[in-house]
Amino acid sequence: MVIRENYFLKSLHTFHTNVYAKYFAPFETIDDLLEILEDDSIDKLQKLILGGGSNMLFTKDYNGLILKNNISGIEQVAEDDKNIYVKVGAGENWHGFVLYCVNKGLGGVENLSLIPGNTGASPMQNIGAYGVEIKDVFHELEAFNIAEKSIVKFSSADCEFGYRQSVFKSKLRDKYIILSVTFHLNKNPVYNTSYGAIDQELKSMNVETLSVKAISDAVINIRTKKLPDPNVIGNAGSFFKNPEVSGTIFKTLQHEFDGIVGYQVPGDKVKLAAGWLIEQCGWRGFRKGDAGCFDKQALVLLNYGDASGKEIFNLSEDILQSVKQKFNVELEREVNII
Repeated sequence: MVIRENYFLKSLHTFHTNVYAKYFAPFETIDDLLEILEDDSIDKLQKLILGGGSNMLFTKDYNGLILKNNISGIEQVAEDDKNIYVKVGAGENWHGFVLYCVNKGLGGVENLSLIPGNTGASPMQNIGAYGVEIKDVFHELEAFNIAEKSIVKFSSADCEFGYRQSVFKSKLRDKYIILSVTFHLNKNPVYNTSYGAIDQELKSMNVETLSVKAISDAVINIRTKKLPDPNVIGNAGSFFKNPEVSGTIFKTLQHEFDGIVGYQVPGDKVKLAAGWLIEQCGWRGFRKGDAGCFDKQALVLLNYGDASGKEIFNLSEDILQSVKQKFNVELEREVNII
């Protein structure tokens, strides 16, 4: 076991800001994790679990211990008439797992292609894209209870999934370390092309017969055109959640703002397109120093090089206030602020 001090984190999170962790320790197995946590001096430290670093913004150095989850492995663990059950180590790259499923013709996660980050974070955030969320393919996960040093299994109900939300972001935040996630994948895929962008891209690709690979390729094409590569320019993808308002409020907004984008969701709610709201406030393509908004999608905040996390956070705060002032709608950050 090696615990490193004053560890530079720039390469380990997708915003690539210049921050340090006071202590840093990677682990590849549960035994590694237990060895780290059995050190009496560790108990007193604030702890943060780091996976792919794709959904967080460090606004300052981390004055505690960062545990880097490198647990790997992809294993088929069960099968029934309809599904293959695949257990994935929390440290596995998410897109790598998606490609594993695509190559085997297993359906369910193809719409989630090219989402950055590691598999362990996928249920925490209930990641979603193009009509699919993790909860749709989730079977169970194994997590380590930090206080009790025990391993616990969580069902879908236990995870309390919501829109970009789970129990691990609320009442169980920082209490568990996700070790593995098991998914049920369809042997006979049911294709989800309900989002118009996918249908349009499939047509431009001249796809005549649907397959998980065709849909995955279409999603990869769309995301590549729409979103900046975090390996090239620092970002965490969508920085804000799409806000929900009542049907009544949406009708009022329609009267006042021509072209406002909204989608009906259960419970007489309408989900507004946060990117459209932000763009209407003039933020698309904005840049101040090295912090800015992507010129193709205002929902994405960028670090052009040497922006600090605080500068990016302040930009997000200005965006929140401007949307509130113009539309009387409150945006919520999707990215975790550290």
